[in-house]
Amino acid sequence: MVKVYGGGATAARVLDGVSLGFPRGTFTAVMGPSGSGKSTLLHCAAGLDQPTSGSVSIEGTELTTLDEAESTRLRRDRLGFIFQSYNLVPTLTVAQNVTLPMEFAARPIAKGAVREILARLGLEQYAQTRPAALSGGQQQRVAIARALLSAPAVIFADEPTGALDSRSAAEVLSLLREAVDNWGRTIVMVTHDPVAAAVADAVVFFADGRVADVVPHPSAAQVAAQMTRLTDGVVSRGGAR
Repeated sequence: MVKVYGGGATAARVLDGVSLGFPRGTFTAVMGPSGSGKSTLLHCAAGLDQPTSGSVSIEGTELTTLDEAESTRLRRDRLGFIFQSYNLVPTLTVAQNVTLPMEFAARPIAKGAVREILARLGLEQYAQTRPAALSGGQQQRVAIARALLSAPAVIFADEPTGALDSRSAAEVLSLLREAVDNWGRTIVMVTHDPVAAAVADAVVFFADGRVADVVPHPSAAQVAAQMTRLTDGVVSRGGAR
């Protein structure tokens, strides 16, 4: 996959011939220095942006051939998203926020499914509470519940612990790990945090729009050391971008 922004002398080749696969039922972290292409990879893989060339396939569906309506349906029906900013609707209750994507899709919700998912995430008592009354960690758990309810093929997480304190971040990471191990979900997570990355099955490191390394089951210390090497390499070539 290649992604180029702009044209001519100002063209920026943000993804430069990336080839990756994320197996079903795995947890992959994506890391790299600023400007390395990790967020662009996430957006293209999730159908939020189109690659300049190449192919993106989810469970046999080629995303690059879909029109906007088809792409929207795929994201709504088969993908889950967890963002740093939670993206909860403040005027809706926790339960309403969790069911909102399925309501938009006009998909039936099994009786008791919302209560069950909230209970599994320790949120059952907050079902009728609005987001403003919750802590950051609780709001992120609501976002996770929303992503899990529709049993998506893939959950894409963009810095899901970036706005949380260390205790809340640990709780969120534990829930994501459980979603993979116990519920068979597939998670692709962009993060800058070595501790968060170490929870994953593998870490893909990016530099200059390319895959620099793939490390299975690393420790946080290994992740931090690799990030230092990559960041030092960027700086030595003229500064982080």
